[in-house]
Amino acid sequence: MESLDINSLISDLALILVLGAVATVVFKMLKQPIVLGYIVAGFLASPHFTLLPSVAVEANIEFWAQIGIIVLLFSLGLEFSFKKLIDVGGSAILTALIIVLGMMSLGFIVGKYLGYGLVNSIFLGGMISMSSTTIILKALTDLNMRQRRFVPMTFAVLIVEDLFAVVMMVILSSIALNNSVKGSEMVGSILKLSFFLIMWFTVGIFIIPTLFKRFKRYISDEQMLIIAMGLCFAMVLFSVKSGFSAALGAFVMGSILAGTIEAERIERLISPVKDLFGAVFFISVGMMVNPTVMTKHWSVIALLATVVIVGMIVFGTFGMLATGQPLKLAMESGFSLTQIGEFSFIIATLGTGLGVLDKSVYPIIVAVSVITTFTTPFFIKQAEPCYNALYKVLPKSWTRLLNGYSHNASESESSDTALMWNSIVKRYVIRLVIYSVIIIALITLCRTYLMPLSMTWLGGGVMARLASVGVSILIILPLILSIILPTVKRSEYESLVKTNGRASYVPMVVMMIISVVLSIGYIATMLDGIYSSASSVIAAVLLVLAGLVVMVVVPTPLRRRIQNIERRFVSNINERENRRTGHENNLVSDLHLAYMRVGHDCPFVGDRLRNLDLRSRYGINIVNIQRAGKHHSVPSGDMRIFPGDVLGVIGTEEQIQRVLPLVEAQNDYAETSSQEVKFVHFAIGPQSPIVGLALENTRLREDYGALLVAVQRGEDEYLSPTRDLVFQPEDILWIVGNTKQLAPLKGKAND
Repeated sequence: MESLDINSLISDLALILVLGAVATVVFKMLKQPIVLGYIVAGFLASPHFTLLPSVAVEANIEFWAQIGIIVLLFSLGLEFSFKKLIDVGGSAILTALIIVLGMMSLGFIVGKYLGYGLVNSIFLGGMISMSSTTIILKALTDLNMRQRRFVPMTFAVLIVEDLFAVVMMVILSSIALNNSVKGSEMVGSILKLSFFLIMWFTVGIFIIPTLFKRFKRYISDEQMLIIAMGLCFAMVLFSVKSGFSAALGAFVMGSILAGTIEAERIERLISPVKDLFGAVFFISVGMMVNPTVMTKHWSVIALLATVVIVGMIVFGTFGMLATGQPLKLAMESGFSLTQIGEFSFIIATLGTGLGVLDKSVYPIIVAVSVITTFTTPFFIKQAEPCYNALYKVLPKSWTRLLNGYSHNASESESSDTALMWNSIVKRYVIRLVIYSVIIIALITLCRTYLMPLSMTWLGGGVMARLASVGVSILIILPLILSIILPTVKRSEYESLVKTNGRASYVPMVVMMIISVVLSIGYIATMLDGIYSSASSVIAAVLLVLAGLVVMVVVPTPLRRRIQNIERRFVSNINERENRRTGHENNLVSDLHLAYMRVGHDCPFVGDRLRNLDLRSRYGINIVNIQRAGKHHSVPSGDMRIFPGDVLGVIGTEEQIQRVLPLVEAQNDYAETSSQEVKFVHFAIGPQSPIVGLALENTRLREDYGALLVAVQRGEDEYLSPTRDLVFQPEDILWIVGNTKQLAPLKGKAND
């Protein structure tokens, strides 16, 4: 076995990290995305740049880069969650689908035009079809446009694109391995992926949040980091063993953990790991930059950059219009998507690792990404002028048509009955799919392992066959009965009767027939090969009928058990939201316990609890404050509220919903701005410009961009920031603002 060269591994890692640190500081000073700094650092460390030492063994960096991809996808999954996908709605899904399919088709056509082969053209289409969430977020923040109307919808589209990218990686891997595109194999890959995704999420969501809640008191930050990374790599291993990519497994585990109450804690703990290995990955991307290749293919780079910019504008705008968005909003969204980024590199790395991507494509894609990153702010700013120009030349009939379509799409409402039936059918389909996947998995396990082992242990024969079949049927029978159970709740049925005078039984009958037919099919599949096809179907029919009789005769215990399991599953899915709103955390009567994080714009910030009088004003009680990892149970009236505190609040559901937006009030731009806006505290010295001045004369907000929260004078005395408060040397200011702008306030504190 070849020994690992530790010295070269350490020296290579040291070289790229030092170069990465220097490059990113420079790019930060130039107010450019640090991703570009990593790419430049990778180029400087590559053999293509001879003025500096080069990486000795590129395989060392490739090893770290693969870990970087896993951690990056895990982090993306933590920010994703399928609950968020459901919340963004069908319009974001349709828009993302139009963009991805349109750009993939365009990329494929351009690839064929450039003379690339079939697989290379498909990979090229995949690489130019994904906009960069990181770059768009940075550009919008720098332009102070995070609060614009088009931004939430654009981010919703980016969320869906992340999911499409992961699915695309699986499909591209299948295409690369077969070196061809076969419809049946592609459909098979998608079905296999869907099966495993549903199974993984069902098992993960049912088990992991439950374990977190049960063992929470024993899990410190150190242990949580180990548990999170252990779960991530375990899912990576399982994904690879199932025939999928490591990146898919990492993304799936991140998405499962995103719905738990520990998601924010895991994000915080995993952030340094993501930053480190993510940096190594992007540096490895920069090492693939070959100036000779880029010079040789400058025309291809220019063509692809143009295709990305124009294609994203066209398909992004069209996708938004197709979902009923106004023309101006659609164009603003389309113009903001004009770049490619991290997923393009990941797909390129996948193709290179599988040996199907031409070596010249990688540096070309990197160059296109760099160009489109620099042009993104320009095109975002040009969206409104282009709309104004288009509006002037567009025929008035077209304008009326677009505005009318947008208005109708946004204002259309369904009847209460239709909305209720939509909810019922949606719930039915979700239950049917989840239970079906679990049943199919159990049938596979029983036929592959349990039944052969049972036959071997029992010595074969008719009785052994009956016993093995009976045990297998008993395993899946509760799930079969769960499918057949009606999905219409009593309250929904009563509401339908109240609305229409009577409830239509047709949808319920149709759903029941579908469930019964599928159940018969599943049982027949279990028996197929053991008995004849006709016998299997007859036996399945009899078993399903017997199950229906059991449900009628003994309905209550069975239904209660199934409903409890489903309720626990739904509770785990919504665990993070339920903790925030206290929805399922009932105490007594209709009182709930909710945990909400204090935002920087919360009107309560800096005040004592006794001065807020929350009980009389909002009907709520604060029973716990979590700050810097410490719990303050039943806090005294002298305790103040600061940004970042997690408040344990008791109240009715209505009271909590009323106070929640106040507590969580947050200026997103201030929170994510590159200007380093922070909540800090420091002592002011005698030379401070505000010493001796009253607060109303200091112009803290105007001259220093600061929000004063409280003034600490002495050991335990906290003063509210009243207009006539006069500042004294050694006062400790608890203040929110830009750390650079706040520096002059300090003066020279006495030590």
